[in-house]
Amino acid sequence: MDLDDDACYRALSMRDARLDGKIFVGVRSTGIYCRPICPARTPLRRNVTFYASAPAAQEAGFRPCLRCRPETSPDLGAWRGSSNTVARALAMIEDGALDTGDVEGLGDRLGVGGRQLRRLFKQHLGASPVAVAQTRRVLLAKQLICDTTLPMAEVALAAGFGSVRRFNETFQQLYARPPAALRRRQKPEVSAQDGGGVVLRLAYRAPYDWKGILDFLALRAVPGVEAVRDGRYSRALRIDGTIGLVTVASGPGETLEVRAQFPRLRALPQVIARVRRVFDLGADPAQVNAHLSLDPHLAPLVAQRPGLRAPGAWDGFELAVRAVLGQQITVAGARALAGRLAAQYGEALPADLAGEGLSRLFPTPQALAAIDPETLPMPRARGRALVGLATAAAADPDLFAPRGSLEAAVARLKALPGIGEWTAQYIALRQMREPDAFPHGDIGLMRAMTGPDGIRPSAGELLARAEAWRPWRAYGALHLWASEGLAPKPERLNLMEVSHDQDAA
Repeated sequence: MDLDDDACYRALSMRDARLDGKIFVGVRSTGIYCRPICPARTPLRRNVTFYASAPAAQEAGFRPCLRCRPETSPDLGAWRGSSNTVARALAMIEDGALDTGDVEGLGDRLGVGGRQLRRLFKQHLGASPVAVAQTRRVLLAKQLICDTTLPMAEVALAAGFGSVRRFNETFQQLYARPPAALRRRQKPEVSAQDGGGVVLRLAYRAPYDWKGILDFLALRAVPGVEAVRDGRYSRALRIDGTIGLVTVASGPGETLEVRAQFPRLRALPQVIARVRRVFDLGADPAQVNAHLSLDPHLAPLVAQRPGLRAPGAWDGFELAVRAVLGQQITVAGARALAGRLAAQYGEALPADLAGEGLSRLFPTPQALAAIDPETLPMPRARGRALVGLATAAAADPDLFAPRGSLEAAVARLKALPGIGEWTAQYIALRQMREPDAFPHGDIGLMRAMTGPDGIRPSAGELLARAEAWRPWRAYGALHLWASEGLAPKPERLNLMEVSHDQDAA
């Protein structure tokens, strides 16, 4: 975003919450950077510098404020609206791309050079990719220190630090005090293994349609793998070989409360990244709604559901399997079939994790690749497509990662068995978090755009109309689906795609 310093200073003086997460204020007289809603006395104009992101402020030599706690601000880094490459890179960094790799490797996965990627980060975020990864690590550790009673050694591991020594050195350098001194309430420390896991609150920008996203997930919850009960969503998950549980509920204020129970705390950053993705916590609804409301057909739909989100996916392979299973059958039928696959081929949960409707993990690509497709309870062509998809996913663990452009991702997905245009766009929307993904061949979208004269647009006409919705076509699609009580359903494929998928099988 283009920062007008005078406008930013006025917003700071007014404690304007609309810019929370969009700008950070470096105060030269104190060496601290704050959120625009910080309750501290407003510094003099000559003493402040404004930054587009927390990493930019931290890279400039400022340390996080202990009062307004930048680690709890809405994470809108990927919503600058100016670089899809940066957005994809941020998603991959949050998934740990720089924990074991370097910027050049990240650039290769995105189809750009490391130098170009650094330039884009400087332009749009004001910080390098490495600085972004380091700042995320520090701010997560700071949140764990303040919001949990975990021992400091467990905080270091959970935040992704390579060693406790490095953790202590970083906080001593940044805050001029040891990490334990930042814990305001001195309570007895409780290990994650003894206290039922780690509980964190993740902020979002209001409004947020919690009921809508919970209903969406409940309708598709795979029996034994995930469950929605008493306003909470729970599921079993495997991350880097570690099995655990995640529970998400509506929290106080503008937050979701997340409980993660994993025997290896190093999995926590990836758990948080997936929660943000599935519940679309990085969205800026004001930005999206203002753009989509320019279309006279979408304007009343946006006004009716201003907090609508685009539900993400926990795992790309799981989502692709669900999409293939759902072709030409109902959502309930696809859900039941996925439950049967999980019961037969998914790994059972350890006894200490099973319960409350959760008993198994979703099957791995390796498990489904070993199946004889003739034995699957579905049409043979679809069974062969499913096994072929599993074989491809087993051979390429990054098959569903957000890399390259949307067009390149769709083309890559359509080369897979059982995947046509609709399914590829659906995977791009939910797993790759492409805000411009648009399954224009969906009959529900065309029906929702029926004009006052009763004429329904063709797929091509709908695609042309949606050009004006870029770069938020995915949210336009979700508003159209919601207007008819239709959430995106993989089984609602046009005839062309069904034919393509069966031929590919």
